[in-house]
Amino acid sequence: MPPDPKQKAREALRRAQVDYERDAEAVKEARRKAFADAQVAGLSLREIAEEVGLHYSRISEILNGK
Repeated sequence: MPPDPKQKAREALRRAQVDYERDAEAVKEARRKAFADAQVAGLSLREIAEEVGLHYSRISEILNGK
């Protein structure tokens, strides 16, 4: 009996979602670390914000894990 194409599609969707969530968390953590490193290097929240096009209050939220 050939595999059910709908079942294969469902499995592919679930795998894609798991991969996306895992990768999204890694990217968010890399960005947070880059912001923290920039702050340690002496950049202010406003300077970091200017570089990445965000409001400085959002930079603060990201640094605090929000």
